Amino acid sequence: MKMIQMTAFILATAFVAPVFAQTATPNIDKRQARQQERIAKGISNGELTAKESANLEKREAKIEANKEAAAADGVVTKQERAKLEHQENVASKRIYTKKHNARKVETSQ
Repeated sequence: MKMIQMTAFILATAFVAPVFAQTATPNIDKRQARQQERIAKGISNGELTAKESANLEKREAKIEANKEAAAADGVVTKQERAKLEHQENVASKRIYTKKHNARKVETSQ
């Protein structure tokens, strides 16, 4: 009886583990975290105005929603990953542009 249960468990995990691997997006998750840090630093040192940071945060939220939608069916395809990476590339460029424009928030010293 134990042998049958053990075999069933092994077979179940053999089929379930790849599904989890296909929905995981570790590179995108790490990149989102790094971009959130860049936005936070831009806010704290005055490089980003409130409006700029709100727009950047809104874009990051949209990418997160797209990522969740891609994973909703249990598989994140190569095409979905490529689309998410493209969206992250665009967002990264926008963060850089907004942080390096002439608009600054005056911080009191």
